[in-house]
Amino acid sequence: MYPPETVALRSTQVRALEARAYESVPAGSLMQKVAMAIAVLAAGELREHRGLVVGGRVVLLVGTGDNGGDALFAGAHLARRGARVDALLTGDRAHGQGRIAFERAGGRCHQANVEFTIARDLMFEADVIIDGIVGIGGSGALREPAAKLAALTHAVDSIVIAVDLPSGVDCDSGHTPHPRQTVMADLTITSGCLKPALVVMPAAHFSGDIEVVDIGLELTSLDDDDLLIRIDDRLAAQWLYRPHELDHKFSRGVVGIASGSPRYPGAAVLSTGGARGGIAGFVRYAGRAVQNVTAQFPDVVCADSIAAAGRVQCWVVGSGLGTDGIARTEVAAALNSDVCVVLDADAITLLATDPELADLCRDRDRPTILTPHRGEFQRLAGCPLSEDPISHLTSVAERFGAIILLKGPTTLIVTASGSAYVVDSGPAELGTAGSGDVLAGLMGSMIAAHDTVRRLDDEIATEIAAVAAYVHGIAGQIAVADGGTITSVDVYEHVPAAIGFIRRAGEQGSDEGL
Repeated sequence: MYPPETVALRSTQVRALEARAYESVPAGSLMQKVAMAIAVLAAGELREHRGLVVGGRVVLLVGTGDNGGDALFAGAHLARRGARVDALLTGDRAHGQGRIAFERAGGRCHQANVEFTIARDLMFEADVIIDGIVGIGGSGALREPAAKLAALTHAVDSIVIAVDLPSGVDCDSGHTPHPRQTVMADLTITSGCLKPALVVMPAAHFSGDIEVVDIGLELTSLDDDDLLIRIDDRLAAQWLYRPHELDHKFSRGVVGIASGSPRYPGAAVLSTGGARGGIAGFVRYAGRAVQNVTAQFPDVVCADSIAAAGRVQCWVVGSGLGTDGIARTEVAAALNSDVCVVLDADAITLLATDPELADLCRDRDRPTILTPHRGEFQRLAGCPLSEDPISHLTSVAERFGAIILLKGPTTLIVTASGSAYVVDSGPAELGTAGSGDVLAGLMGSMIAAHDTVRRLDDEIATEIAAVAAYVHGIAGQIAVADGGTITSVDVYEHVPAAIGFIRRAGEQGSDEGL
């Protein structure tokens, strides 16, 4: 079973699991556990920035639901430790027991809609702001005065801690109706497990660092297809192929790269570079940029087409391939093969516009992975990505009988069955020309290595694709740490270091990142 800090559940799933958890513990105990965790985190921020908790200024943004109760109980703990705590109430009522505990501890309540000038001044004076306006039940844009309070979190110098979710995001989809009226958190402390909005863009942008409080939810009762899994060092290390002493170049897997064209020869070099940095022991190149590839990588065996190349466990097709008749022939050859296939860039454009290729893709019984960015996904789907990206990706994956890996600030990987993974290891600097070419080659290399151990099905291929995206992100992190501004060449050159880092971090049981 996945650990809670890697599992993101929709609001209905969370409520069902919480209801079961409430049956076996005293009333209110789970809320107290979350409140104490918030208070400890806030106290740590006060000590770090002021040296002590006593005299620290804390402001609570309090809605009418349980998130407001969490914030009020946390505020009571902080007030008892000597902090000055003010609660800004966004409605006419607040969590009853939470408010009683808060005021008994010396906390002060203010009606934000009546005393907005006071509320604004308190927020700008605060050392820590705790957002408890709305939680997983929130939908649509925030109403006043909550919208104004949320907007102020973008301007204050205070540390902003969100309870469960930053107010103003949709829990299940990650949609953010009004970004400027969404709480901008530095930290989010969430109960039981992650929520999609914490790891899916654009909402994830507002979450900051994330802490999961284990409240004993029975995650084992859920089917894996109902989960959104966030890849971390431990999962990546667990799923990485590790060569053993009896391995040789063929037993470690052979990956084939069909990419590049006279117009885009660099794409062949980048995708081949990604494959070489991965785990496969043998790389074949098939295409029209043979001279460019052999000049850069003398260990790569080259041919001018897929038909002329030897046996592989995975074909990676499309990066800079073009969309002419030759390119179409190569895409069709890969789809007609009995091996795993990764389709990138121009291959996706061809697939989206050629019904015969789409039929070939649908009829395959081996894993096929499509790696679009948003523009390419729009061609596949025939419309822009919806405000509920996971559901939209799942429906398109079903239409093409493929796994879809959507590249972006956070990368989503989904199957037609509903399995879904998210990767957020990549720094912003990975948004550079050719980065996706490197990822495609790396992914093919990792899939080829695993396919030598067992004939991959869609489930395992999806996991490996997600890990490849994670490795790609860590390679970007290492490259940025080494040199600041990076190119895609820097990324593929740092892939081996990224694999080594993940293996070491996994062995140490760490997911702290670089």
